[in-house]
Amino acid sequence: MASPRSSRFFSRRTLLPTLLLACISILAYIAIVQPWSLRQISLQLSVGDVAPQDLRAPRNIQYTSEVLTEAARVEAERAVVPVYIPPDTAIARAQSEALNSILVSISDIRTNQDTAPIQKKSELNTIPNLNLQPGSQDVLLALTDTRWELVQTEAFKVLEQALQNPIRTENVDSIRQNLPSLVSLTLIENEAALVVEITAPLVVANSFYSPEMTDAARQTAREAVEPVTQSYIAGQTVVTRGQVITTADLEALTALGLVQPKNLSFNYLGAAALVMISAIFTALYFFRRKPVAISDLRSLILLALLFAVFLVGARISNPNRTIVPYLFPVPAFALLVSALFGMERGLVFGLLMSILAAYGMPDALGLLPYYTLSSLFGVLALGQARRVGQFLYAAVAIAVAGMAIVAAYRLPFTDIDWIGLATLMGAAVFAGIASSSIALPMQYLLAQFLGLTTALQLLEISRPDSPLLNFFLQRAPGTYQHSLQVANLAEQAAESIHADTLLVRVGALFHDVGKSTNPLFFIENQPPSQIDSHDDLDPRISSEAIIRHVSDGLELAHKYRLPRRLYDFIAEHHGTLVTRYQYNRALQGVQGDASQVDERQFRYPGPSPRSKETAILMLADGVEARARAERPHDDDEMHILVGNVIERCQKDGQLDNTPLSQRDLACITESFISTLRVTYHPRLEYPKDQLALQPSNTVEVPTISRPSPLKKRK
Repeated sequence: MASPRSSRFFSRRTLLPTLLLACISILAYIAIVQPWSLRQISLQLSVGDVAPQDLRAPRNIQYTSEVLTEAARVEAERAVVPVYIPPDTAIARAQSEALNSILVSISDIRTNQDTAPIQKKSELNTIPNLNLQPGSQDVLLALTDTRWELVQTEAFKVLEQALQNPIRTENVDSIRQNLPSLVSLTLIENEAALVVEITAPLVVANSFYSPEMTDAARQTAREAVEPVTQSYIAGQTVVTRGQVITTADLEALTALGLVQPKNLSFNYLGAAALVMISAIFTALYFFRRKPVAISDLRSLILLALLFAVFLVGARISNPNRTIVPYLFPVPAFALLVSALFGMERGLVFGLLMSILAAYGMPDALGLLPYYTLSSLFGVLALGQARRVGQFLYAAVAIAVAGMAIVAAYRLPFTDIDWIGLATLMGAAVFAGIASSSIALPMQYLLAQFLGLTTALQLLEISRPDSPLLNFFLQRAPGTYQHSLQVANLAEQAAESIHADTLLVRVGALFHDVGKSTNPLFFIENQPPSQIDSHDDLDPRISSEAIIRHVSDGLELAHKYRLPRRLYDFIAEHHGTLVTRYQYNRALQGVQGDASQVDERQFRYPGPSPRSKETAILMLADGVEARARAERPHDDDEMHILVGNVIERCQKDGQLDNTPLSQRDLACITESFISTLRVTYHPRLEYPKDQLALQPSNTVEVPTISRPSPLKKRK
């Protein structure tokens, strides 16, 4: 629990983190607004403006002109003539059948002997699709049967020849006018004219305009146009003074860096607003999440540097590119932060990185969800980063999330380009693999060189075959077993208040490792028949030997390159407490006169615990030692034991610099009691072997000896 003095100290400690946040905010702002290229002083011009001066190319350049390419494609589209479908044979057959019906009707009228010529002419006028002139009617009725057969045959031939060729709607009249040229010269003029009059109405359009085929032809012509490359050499005039700026001119000037968009101040203001709200969000996060936020200044500096490196890298690599933004491993930052500082920090700062990295990009609306969701999916898949395999799961999660976002934002809103879509999905897969490939070795290297603590490190050094634990077990097996019991107590208590359980457990395993330097000086490592109670030693020497296990532990931690975070558990697990047994013996030696005894000689060097995790270890260490000595039998005794340990630490000021609340202490108390209840449960007490003393036909049943029943707390 924090005292007013520690609160004032904490207020002073906020100065450096605040300055660090301000510096990284300024750097982030520069990264967003800086063009990151050497350019001449540019002008603010747009299409339709008049060039105020001659503008010359500052360097040799060759680029693909989107404006000229688009103009060439439009011209290619315009050159495509409308596409018509081939002649429809069904139309030709239908018209041939109609001709046959007309000729049959005419033949019937001609052969009818009971009808007068005038009536026959009237009947000819009623035949559909037949409109003969009076003179042609006379010729038709006057033909002999032989000549009529020739006219019929020729009519079929003429119609067939006419309909074999494509006939468009606008060309029907011209085709009908050309029908006389198709009539055989064996017919006389009147007969030929009759053939034309009969077949002309039956000549109709058989080839029609196809919008689909025309569009396809135009698209083919558009795609066949090669990109137009424009080049300038240094010193060449791009635009002369007084010339009106065209779209192609503006493109060239932009490629050369000679122009910049108007209202550039709005870009600066927008970037400033985004950076400011991100900084406020970060400050609020640290303020509201003090128990889980990063409080170590060195860790804050590392986090700021990682943020700056990834953001600057993204802002340099991604602008004015299509595929590179999807390749850049932005999620690697979130994975690295999660592995080094915890999953919550990975989610929070991964979100901030995604927003700032995508801001102002041409495809910002697609990149923002791409970066954000892939980073969040990766962090959630990585979890506590306790296995190397979890980095593989994170890579798969990032790749799947990235591909899903690409599909979600490309398929509905853009023209489907399957090759481009496949390329972007491949980029998402690459980003997932690259992110995990970067985060895995980086978290290991940073942890090694900067003394940070990661879950993988903790799991590796907590294995019984790790060098220091193996040394510990062989040299001080009793203390090692004590450390295991303390680890069980502390781990359960840490879980009850949502502290770092893995860190607490590993810290508990190593907290007394210094006793392995001089193991026989501690009672748990002494043989039962050779227990040395230190009664024969001077209290100061005895106290000094006991206290020395803290400094010896720190030396071993340094020798075996333990993570620096574990140094805190070794140094703080006794805080600045007094070795009571030796101190009381010293008082007895001077008849209780405390003025003759220097208490500082009996006090651990500390410091007192400064985190929840080290505070839990101090309490668990005291509880386990007291429980091993007193062996409580029921809940009441356990509750008194745990309460005394916590009360002693509170009165001695050992918890003043920790963020533990009264609620946390209550949860820790209940956790300790639950663990002790299982540890000191009733056991069978087996009787001595008396079978040899009893008759052979009897067997003694073992009795059970139990302590007094456990009482539940009210």
